Amino acid sequence: MTNKYIGAHVSASGGVENAPLNAQSIEANAFALFTKNQRQWVAKPLTRESIDSFKAGIARAGIRPEFILPHDSYLINLGHPEHEGLEKSRAAFLDEMQRCEQLGLTMLNFHPGSHLNAISEDACLDVIADSINRALAKTAGVTAVIENTAGQGSNVGYSFEHLARIIDRVEDKTRVGICIDTCHAYSAGYDILSDEGYQTTWQKFDEVVGRSYLKAIHLNDTKKALGSRVDRHETLGNGLLGYAFFERFINDERFNNIPIILETPDESRWAEEIKWLRQAIK
Repeated sequence: MTNKYIGAHVSASGGVENAPLNAQSIEANAFALFTKNQRQWVAKPLTRESIDSFKAGIARAGIRPEFILPHDSYLINLGHPEHEGLEKSRAAFLDEMQRCEQLGLTMLNFHPGSHLNAISEDACLDVIADSINRALAKTAGVTAVIENTAGQGSNVGYSFEHLARIIDRVEDKTRVGICIDTCHAYSAGYDILSDEGYQTTWQKFDEVVGRSYLKAIHLNDTKKALGSRVDRHETLGNGLLGYAFFERFINDERFNNIPIILETPDESRWAEEIKWLRQAIK
């Protein structure tokens, strides 16, 4: 019985029901998807046919809902400093949470938000927590999974302290969690590459946030230097992290039984990357 659940952010083009087929084609036992067009604010509701077909598809693929990590639209900013932008983002986020409910999925992954140089980081983090509370109050069974960022531009969520502050202000702590993106962590200044840095980073996560909140991993190599605050993913082994990091990571028991999702730039290599990760398990 495997304890590593590895996949990629697969296409749902033509309907969410196509995502399980795309995951199967790369021999994934986990996957991520957009449940609607990520470049549009509003989408047509999911049809009963689409929902049933999606559920049948994951059953056929043998992929359990807890290893599926939907991602919300990149347009959404739950920490928006202006009323109109914030309300628009909150409405879109609630719609995404409700789509996850309809599909029988247990998580929604999202980037926390940006202060747009109009409010302080702390104020932005508090607005994000309030946004999460509002969405959780109107839904059931779906955990809001906050992704760490590289800290590019005015994005918050690049430090473990930011993530802990949001969680601290979320009322229902059973329905909030964290997805750590390895590229973002390195770019934000967490040295996960050196022996000492790797151990220190995960120890700090445990101390500041808490290991119980880790719900998923985005496993990406990076094109940009430690602390660069620039978000540029690279194919596994071809970036600054390199194969040795991924070999160490995939053998780390802390990452058992959660979805490990590739967002590497060359989707034609996903099947090969997944196969290599599985073969690297000792």
